[in-house]
Amino acid sequence: MRPSGQIFCCATISKLDLSINIPTGRPSLHSPSSPPVIRNEFLFLLALAGIQFTHILDFMIMMPLGPQLTRVLQIDTHQFGLLLSSYTFTAAISSLLAATYIDRFDRRKLMLALYALFIIATLCCGLAPNYPSLLIARALAGAFGGILGALVQTMVADVVPFERRGKALGMVMAAFSISTVAGVPLGLLLATYLPALGWRAPFFFIVLLATVFWLISYRLLPSLTTHLGAKRIGNIFQQIYVVAKEPAHLSAFAFISLLMMAGFTVIPFIPLYLTTNVGMPESFITVIYLCGGAATFFTSQLIGRMADKHGKLKVFRRVALASFIPLLITTHLVPVAWWLVLINSTLFFILVPGRMVPGMAMVSAVPAPHVRGTFMSLVSSVQMLSSGLAALLAGWLITRTPAGQIAHYDTVGYIAVGCGALTLWVAQYLRVASAQPAAPEKPAA
Repeated sequence: MRPSGQIFCCATISKLDLSINIPTGRPSLHSPSSPPVIRNEFLFLLALAGIQFTHILDFMIMMPLGPQLTRVLQIDTHQFGLLLSSYTFTAAISSLLAATYIDRFDRRKLMLALYALFIIATLCCGLAPNYPSLLIARALAGAFGGILGALVQTMVADVVPFERRGKALGMVMAAFSISTVAGVPLGLLLATYLPALGWRAPFFFIVLLATVFWLISYRLLPSLTTHLGAKRIGNIFQQIYVVAKEPAHLSAFAFISLLMMAGFTVIPFIPLYLTTNVGMPESFITVIYLCGGAATFFTSQLIGRMADKHGKLKVFRRVALASFIPLLITTHLVPVAWWLVLINSTLFFILVPGRMVPGMAMVSAVPAPHVRGTFMSLVSSVQMLSSGLAALLAGWLITRTPAGQIAHYDTVGYIAVGCGALTLWVAQYLRVASAQPAAPEKPAA
């Protein structure tokens, strides 16, 4: 999942001075600025949750459509993996390019412009006549969808203080749950019961829904321009380099990369594995997403509140450790009773995306406010690139037996757990940007 949706901290850094030639050494790190005040934080988060919902749904809808797409378009698992990774690879590239301009515009204007382009690209997906054109359209959708995820998280971090950010991100990331509770099952029903449109119907549904949310966002999103007052020295590429090479930022990039690998090696192929190896009917996939999404709608917000109360790092560790259980069960399932499959899949939905809530709260606190947009764009690029590589790697490892079943899915599960274990180690090196100015350094002798 993209998610996002996309896609962490603990210690203190200060404001990043973007001067390139500093005779006294490395830039000082401190952040004296405070979050801007808005009239209604709930409506602000509601608008962002709507944007997050549609862009995550656009990515998520491809996974349950896997059995239909492989059948109708006559493609194999490798081609389907490429269809998924094309979205994430272009999202990674566009997020990297966004780092050159995201901190130079009003957040509201930039969000509305990118969201409109995303809607157009998704419309092209529904109009695609064949596999090559669908592949190109998915790449275009990813190019704009990836930036939306970074911009949503940037705006939340700009407005909501760190002490309440877990709850706020829990609300925004509940969009993932709503997309699975209502969006994914409805998309599958449209694909099934509108034979004239078939797999195209979910994309038209997303276009209509996103248009509504664009109008809502136009009314509700405030102008965010406080980051424009920061002095910037050196050309844009030098500034991005300074942000990218900061050790605290590198730890965050490694963390988000491993977190994506720990989920998206497994997630894209769950519907295909359940229908071919476990013997579940395609209609049961809708039930799985419905129950899993309904559960995570509540648990994502609960995890966010727990992270604010007990500490982001502590809650992340516990949720991440617990997520290894459904990960291994999912990739080793054999034909069993439907209710056992449903219990495991619901736990999977709760725990695997659930670790993203405290994780993203930590990562959003790592950069100084005036470079947060650039940093989050780089994070989004790493996030999308890693999830695309994960899907591509899984597509290469997974094969089909002569009987049509999926082979080597268990190996994918071991890789996911290994990456998840590494996130527990990297998480302790994430540092929170200080809200107070750092003490000035003594001049060199």
